[in-house]
Amino acid sequence: MITFAPMEYASKFVQQAVEEIAHLPGIGRRTAMRLVLHLLRQPESVSLDLSEAIRLLRTEIQYCQSCYNVSDQPTCSICTNPKRDRQLVCVVEDVRDVIAIESTAQFTGLYHVLGGKISPLDGIGPQELQIGSLVEKVKSGAIKEVILALSTTVEGDTTNYFIYKQLSAYDVQMSVLARGVSVGDELEYTDEISLGRSIVKRIPFDGTI
Repeated sequence: MITFAPMEYASKFVQQAVEEIAHLPGIGRRTAMRLVLHLLRQPESVSLDLSEAIRLLRTEIQYCQSCYNVSDQPTCSICTNPKRDRQLVCVVEDVRDVIAIESTAQFTGLYHVLGGKISPLDGIGPQELQIGSLVEKVKSGAIKEVILALSTTVEGDTTNYFIYKQLSAYDVQMSVLARGVSVGDELEYTDEISLGRSIVKRIPFDGTI
């Protein structure tokens, strides 16, 4: 079996930068090295701007107190937009799904970000998600329709069904994305046209998985 010696660095600062960047998903040490060398070739201001953007990302970002999307303020710009239909709420797993749906320009309501989906194997139950706050919104009577826009996976369908059971006692219409989104697909990887059509052509949710 052939083994390779660890990569040696002439600078401990380069090594530290490579090791930190290599922690990012989908980036190995070689790719991290290319990125570090690229930054070294750029004006110093480029690296400083990048480090400041990352610092602000960690210190200033909040989660919207209404929909749990990322925000610069206590309430996000989507929730405060007066042109949004406040009687229509789209339930998604995480922030990436909000970005994906917004890119279609087909949805004019509000969002509710669960923070994941029910997955017992991963130790994620309903109590770890923002399901209780969704029930409270519906209970207030201000919401007329809830769109369940979760991934078409076993976990996504299980979460759909659980939410349906929690909301079935209230006077609210429930719908799911039309199956222009293929079964087993993650929402964030669905093309904009298919996702947009799925929003527009949504169908009533009948409580089946």
